[in-house]
Amino acid sequence: MPVSDHVTFNMAPTLAPSRKGWSLISQTLVDVTVETARSYPRLIMEANGSGSQGFPELKNDTFLRAAWGEDTDYTPVWCMRQAGRYLPEFRETRAAQDFFSTCRSPEACCELTLQALGMEVTMVPGKGPSFPEPLREERDLERLRDPATVTSELSYVFQAITLTRQQLAGRVPLIGFAGAPWTLMTYMIEGGGSSTMAQAKRWLYQKPQASHQLLRILTDALVPYLVGQVAAGAQALQLFESHAGHLGPQLFSKFALPYIRDVAKQVKARLQEAGLAPVPMIIFAKDGHFALEELAHAGYEVVGLDWTVAPKKARERVGKTVTLQGNLDPCALYASKEEIGRLVQQMLDDFGPQRYIANLGHGLYPDMDPEHVGAFVDAVHRHSRLLRQN
Repeated sequence: MPVSDHVTFNMAPTLAPSRKGWSLISQTLVDVTVETARSYPRLIMEANGSGSQGFPELKNDTFLRAAWGEDTDYTPVWCMRQAGRYLPEFRETRAAQDFFSTCRSPEACCELTLQALGMEVTMVPGKGPSFPEPLREERDLERLRDPATVTSELSYVFQAITLTRQQLAGRVPLIGFAGAPWTLMTYMIEGGGSSTMAQAKRWLYQKPQASHQLLRILTDALVPYLVGQVAAGAQALQLFESHAGHLGPQLFSKFALPYIRDVAKQVKARLQEAGLAPVPMIIFAKDGHFALEELAHAGYEVVGLDWTVAPKKARERVGKTVTLQGNLDPCALYASKEEIGRLVQQMLDDFGPQRYIANLGHGLYPDMDPEHVGAFVDAVHRHSRLLRQN
């Protein structure tokens, strides 16, 4: 659901092409957080998952055009977790934290999705979401709710998307997102974060049939959930396979890639069936560089890259078949503004001016200086315009 690792719920607006615009968008998201938290009981009562009509006209479609592979006048940029705890304004909204702490990042929104499937989730201070009763045996799958009920369980998310889209007033597009099936599966079995995902991988080796059954349940829950986000106002979708790196090429091809493909295929088909306009879809498989070519042909318009992938090599491997997104090391924002500018210039030179969306290779961290985030955004817009002049 998020910014994208990101904003309120499963939503992320793209960053506006100026520091002033960036601050305005960030404050809008904080305002929406507070307003939605105040309205939470009403939203639960009134939510029906249907999209609102009459959204303000989009004034800045640069991100969407880049995602579709069209030429742009400058490189669009956004950051995962861009409305997160690094913003002083966000930290001030303490009254909304209990609710929105589960809606700030791809990791957290994974838990939100799983809670709707019937998994109990608690927030552990300093550790994040935890599942007191993770899945251990095949019979535990019987505890899960029907995937068809997920959209009704998360209808308040759709209401928040609609509210955010309205309050953005067309300044930038809104990105919806969700965790991919394998990543969701790891949380359900591990009970929280893990450095090895050994328990989840044990299922793949010892319970392959049950693993596929669980991955199918998750896929069947994700598809209507993502379609519901578009109906509610999301203008692009990003799927996070945050734990791709724990799988080697063989396991990824067997247990992750088929479901990643199926999500894209089914979402596109259901949007068409519902009479909804198509939206670009992004796949971000962290540490999944071994499957870059396969991901480029998985049905997504954009492939997100983490910072361990060399931009030139990535472009050589996929050509111009998809738009690439990424991939500055998030920790580069601890550098001086001058160094950030130099690193951005190198990154943009390596990716090239078109079929590219600038981003970090993962999300922003809570202790990052908003001024340095602004320097990153400014450097992208400044140098990308120079690239197009040369």
